[in-house]
Amino acid sequence: MITTQTAFRTAILDPASPPPNGVTNPDDVQATKRFDVYRNNVAVSLTDALETAFPVVHKLVGLEFFRAMAGIYLRAHPPKSPVMMFYGDDMPDFLTGFAPARSVPYLPDVARLELALRHSYHAADATPIAPNALAQIAPDMLPNITFSFAPSVFVIPSRYPLQSIWASNTHGTDVMKGAQPTLITRPDFDPQVDALTPENSNVLTALIAGETLGNALRHGGTGFDFGPLLGLLLARNALTSIHN
Repeated sequence: MITTQTAFRTAILDPASPPPNGVTNPDDVQATKRFDVYRNNVAVSLTDALETAFPVVHKLVGLEFFRAMAGIYLRAHPPKSPVMMFYGDDMPDFLTGFAPARSVPYLPDVARLELALRHSYHAADATPIAPNALAQIAPDMLPNITFSFAPSVFVIPSRYPLQSIWASNTHGTDVMKGAQPTLITRPDFDPQVDALTPENSNVLTALIAGETLGNALRHGGTGFDFGPLLGLLLARNALTSIHN
C-alpha cells in the first residue's frame, strides 16, 4: 500500500502514531524502529531550529521548558516550507495561547521581536532618502506627505519594557520599567533594536500604514514632537521615499 504525504506527515509529528502503511523494512515488515529514529531526528531538528530562531525566549524559560514547548509547537505548526530560515512564524500567537507560559506575559512580544530581527536581516536592500529631503518640501505641504519605508523596518508594540528585556538577555543591561515598544531597522548589515515611546510607536505605526504625516501626528497626542522620531528614522536609513 502506498503511503500518502498527509499520512506520512501525520505519523512523523505524532510520537504515539505507528509508522504509516507502506513504510517497511526490506523484508516487508513494518519499519517501526527505523521510523521512530527518523521521527525523533525530525523533532530534534525542528527544535534546534526554534532554539536558534528564539534565543531570548529560550533563555527566559530555560532549556527543559523550551524543548517541551517546542515539541508541542512543532506538532501543531509543522513547517510550511523546506527552508528553515523562517520556521517559527506562528510562535508569537502560539505563546499567546500557551497556558504554561502565562507566568511570563511578555514572552509573545519577545518572540515577535526575535522574529522581526530575522525578517529584517533577510529583507531586501533599499536606498534611503537624503537627510535633507524633507527640507525640499514646502511647509504647507508637509501635513499631506506620506512615507515609504525600507522592507527591513518593523515596529513591535508592547506594554512591557520590550527593548530593555531583550537587551538585558543579550547584552546584560538593566531592565527598565514601563511600556517600551521597539523599532527594528537595518541601517547597514545587521538589524538594530531601538526603544520607542508609546507615542512614537503610535505615530510610526500610522505612517507605516500609509497615513499622511498630519493624520499620523494626531496619534502622538497634544504637543507631540516629531523631531526625535524623524531623526531616529533618518539615522537608521528607515525612510526610502516621500510622496506628496
